Amino acid sequence: MLKSLFNWKVLLNLVVAIGVFVGLVWLTFRWLEYHTNHGQEIPVPNIVNKSVQEAIKILDDSGLEYEVDSFNYDPKYRPFQVLQVYPVPGSRVKDGRAIQLKVNPRTWARVEVPDVINKYSGLAFQRLEQVGLKVGDTIYEPSIQKDAVIRILYKGNEVKPKTKLARFSIVDVVIGSGPMRNIAIPNVVGLTVKEARQVIAKSMFEVGLVDHEDGSKDESDVIYYQDPAPGDVRDQGMQIDLWASKRTLAELSAKIEQLNSTYRMKVDTALPPVQYQEMPMHQEQNYDTPPPAPPKRDYPKPATDAPKTDVSKTTATKPAASVAENNKPKTTTSNSGSSSGNNTAANSSKPATTATKPAEKPKAKKVVVE
Repeated sequence: MLKSLFNWKVLLNLVVAIGVFVGLVWLTFRWLEYHTNHGQEIPVPNIVNKSVQEAIKILDDSGLEYEVDSFNYDPKYRPFQVLQVYPVPGSRVKDGRAIQLKVNPRTWARVEVPDVINKYSGLAFQRLEQVGLKVGDTIYEPSIQKDAVIRILYKGNEVKPKTKLARFSIVDVVIGSGPMRNIAIPNVVGLTVKEARQVIAKSMFEVGLVDHEDGSKDESDVIYYQDPAPGDVRDQGMQIDLWASKRTLAELSAKIEQLNSTYRMKVDTALPPVQYQEMPMHQEQNYDTPPPAPPKRDYPKPATDAPKTDVSKTTATKPAASVAENNKPKTTTSNSGSSSGNNTAANSSKPATTATKPAEKPKAKKVVVE
């Protein structure tokens, strides 16, 4: 077995196989060197801070390819300025290698204007800021939609929703301030329906019912009647009903009179105007100064020939007793300096003494107290 292995023929075949294998490997590497330009490298030029046009020209002269991409816009740098290069400048690359360029764009990325028409102004402002737009001036305009966004302006021109603007652009917002009051109704009688619509819209009213006499929808029909009447005062946004026909106003006089009896109120001016009375003005009482005291009332004393009587103590129920007390003979009392209270008590005890001497009682006289 070993003798046959070391036969010269076998060894020859083995040497030939090894030589063929080594030759194939050598040829493979030589082909790779030729195909990949092994050892032939090109340094990446420094093109940072150059414009993108200059950078492309330098890479073309160096035999290198390029790919251009954009960074987020930075206002500190020039538009289309090269900010970054990969591979970094100075590194060695093969001929034909693609170099990636990061360039500052000309402006911010464009964003769509959100649909905030007829939305509440507070929500509209928040939505505009979320997409990257800034709100500039806030313009108020009469509208029946109070505090709602009517339209959006960019540089004085109206922009529709989904219009693309540069990020951080400044837009002006027109907001409704509420309807205008007491606006005169325009006169559209004699105009076509199309012209009447324009006049009504310009006067900040809306077109209501449009009644065509023949039932058609022809915009060239002439308006022969309107409600409310021309010159009446209404608020903004009120509707104006129209009646249109192809006939002339003279031919429609009967129809106009019929509509007047329905939509025009007749005021009877023959009746006298109603007069209303006014309540007297209320005078507020002044509590700073006390009210004046009422004057004292003086009662007149009766003029009679009878002996002097005390009229102030005489009452209407007992006139006879008072006269008897005054005509009684005076008696000496020890308590002459007593108070009026004691005199009253003494007078009250005197009728008992007179009762014992009825013969001496004088005849009572009538006393009239006024």
